[in-house]
Formats: sequence, structure tokens, C-alpha cells
Amino acid sequence: MNKKNLTKGTITIVAVALFISISGYVKQSETKLDDKGSTSKGVKAVVNANNQFAFELYSKYKKEYKDENIFFSPYSISVALTMTYEGAKGQTAKEMESVFHIPKNANLRKPNFAKIINELNKKNKKYKLSTANALWPQIGFQLLKEYQNTIKSYYGGKVTCLDYAGNAEKSRQIINGWVEDKTEDKIKDLIPPDVLGANTVLVLTNAIYFKGTWATQFDKKNTREENFTTSSGNTVKVPVMRLTDEDAKFNYAETKDLQILELPYKGEELSMLILLPKQSDVNVIEESITTEKISEYRNNLQKTQIDIYIPKFKFETKYFMKKTLAEMGMPTAFRPGADFSGINGKGGIWIDKVIHQAFVEVNEEGTEAAAATAVIMIEKKMVIRKKFRADHPFIFIIQQKDSGNILFLGRVSDPTK
Repeated sequence: MNKKNLTKGTITIVAVALFISISGYVKQSETKLDDKGSTSKGVKAVVNANNQFAFELYSKYKKEYKDENIFFSPYSISVALTMTYEGAKGQTAKEMESVFHIPKNANLRKPNFAKIINELNKKNKKYKLSTANALWPQIGFQLLKEYQNTIKSYYGGKVTCLDYAGNAEKSRQIINGWVEDKTEDKIKDLIPPDVLGANTVLVLTNAIYFKGTWATQFDKKNTREENFTTSSGNTVKVPVMRLTDEDAKFNYAETKDLQILELPYKGEELSMLILLPKQSDVNVIEESITTEKISEYRNNLQKTQIDIYIPKFKFETKYFMKKTLAEMGMPTAFRPGADFSGINGKGGIWIDKVIHQAFVEVNEEGTEAAAATAVIMIEKKMVIRKKFRADHPFIFIIQQKDSGNILFLGRVSDPTK
């Protein structure tokens, strides 16, 4: 590898920069949600579903954002939409199962999601990792008790009623404030102004936050400016971290086209897996990356002495996902004909928007990453329309709009004369 010439886009961060080992999920931890009935096999099925969605979404985004940075949390998106799916039925549910690979069997799905959330939120870790869910219904919008219990018991989603119809902006600020709190202020203004309104009946949110230090840290004194060739072929100067400790060994593997490096965080439960093409074109590996390939790469990793040169980076992303998810196979959920009757008992609601925002910073000490997802649901409101029927004499004025300066003034007594 040319150590002086790193390539933007060729450093592909797998599964939101964090590879959470499946073995970590079956450790004993303080249980908060109802994970009774979960198994290591069941957890693996949920993890595989999430990872499959991750690479399918990445495949969409690599085409849409060809020369741009890409970063998202498939976990956050999957959990937010799976909570929504818990109230879906019929064709709506089938399409969501297809896109997110959601296990149809509730006895498999629910306790194993709970087990994963319990593991993410366990105490006494050598890193910070937490996730939270919430439901925000319109005051007076009735959620089915069964649905509420499912979200509370298996996803930890707390219910807070808001008044979108009376004060949409205040409601937006409350939800965004919750997101900021759960992500250590890294995700701000998840829901933009004017997105919520009188027809909003429910918002579902997920937030996830991670901060970990490298098991073997980079020395800041060794970081220096070097060339970085971007996806568009331009060369820019970036701060490049160096790790050339002769005693340090890292999990490493390579193929004809690719180098694979795993960098563990303190605690050895989480790691960053970096896929670096040997040539400058990341498309070489993007076309073939799958959950099966990642498993194959992991199985081939071996402790190796290796000199590491990685750029520091920090960026944010934001995605409005309605069009993307519809194209991936779930258009019905975004239409008035959607069936989410499992949420309120009568249906008549559908998804208006799915908003996802993410943040990542990688430096000599470690990694900080956060993400949040909002699923905004609406229903058609019965609007009382005013009538203005000019069927009797009236006065009319032609004016300058800003100043009110009257240019013409008249009265219509008989329009036929």
C-alpha cells in the first residue's frame, strides 16, 4: 500500500463504524426489557437481518451519493421501523418484512430485539454505548394497549403525548431535545421546522450513541499531513494517524483486491472493521459486499504485525428516506391505504416521513458516533372548509399589498350591468 496516498471512499466503515460481535450478545447482563425466550440463534437471526438491510441500503446510497461520504446506523433505522412494523398488517407488513428482513415470528423477533437492546445498554462497560426508543402520539390519539405493551416490554419505548395540532413547533423542540439528550448533543435538529403539523398523529424515535477508545491508541505526535486522493480523483491534504508499534498485532486479512483490518476498542467487545481496496477504486469491493462476504473476511482475520496509516475524519449526514425505502420495496407504508391498524385499532394512518441523521468522529483516541431516526405518521384530517360565495353586492379594492395603498375602489351591485 502506498502510505502517502490514501483514497477517500475506499475506507468503508462497516455497520456504522461498529462491529458488535455476536458473541457479545449472549453475555449475562442486567436485564431491563423482556428478553425471556431469547437465544443466541435468535439474536444472530436479528443481527443478520439488520446487517443484510445495512448493505442493501448502502448499495442504494453508493449510487445516489457517488462521490460523497456515507454514514448511517442500520440499527437505528431498523429498530425505529420495526417498532412501526409491530402495528402493521397485510400487504404493509409483508413489504416491511421484505425490506428489513424482519423475522415474521413474533416469538423470535420480540425477545431477541429486547436481548440486543439490553446488551447495548448494559452497565459497567469500558466504552459508552446506549440506545433509547420513544413514542410521541398526538394528545387524544389512542394507541392500542397491546401495541403500547409490546413497545414498552420489548423495545423500551416510553410514551409521551404532544400537541402537534395546537403547537407543532413546541412538539418538534421536545422531540429534538430528547434526541440531543440521548446522543450527547451530537444529533441536533433531527426533525426540521414545518415537518410536523395538524395531521401528525404519531412520531416514533430511536437514538444510539457510542464513544470508545482504541485498545491501542495512536500517538498524536505521529499524526501529520499527507495526501489523500478523493473519489473524484482530486488530491487533498489530511491529518493521517500512524501506528507502527513493533509489538502490536492486529486482526488482518487480504484478498486479491482488498485489505481488511480490524481495530478493537477497549473492552474488546466492539471494533471497527476497515475495508481498503488495493487500487484506488472502491467500486471494486462495493459491488460484492454482503453479510456473507463480511463473515468470510472475519473468519480469515489473523493476528498480524502491520503498520497502520488512517486519516482522522469527522462528518455528519442526514437522509430523508421515504423515496429510498419505497424503492427498496415498501411503498404501501407511505400511502393512505397503509394498514397500521395494529397501532390504533382502526387504521387510517400512514408514514409521512422517515428522517435519519448520523455523526461520526475518528481520531487518535478512538471513535465517537451517534445516530437517530424519526418515523412520522399522519392521518387525513376532516377539514371544515369556509365558504365565500359572492352572490350579493360587495365592495372590492385593488391595493398595493405591502403598504395598503388603495389604487382602485369599487362596488358590485349587479354583475350583469
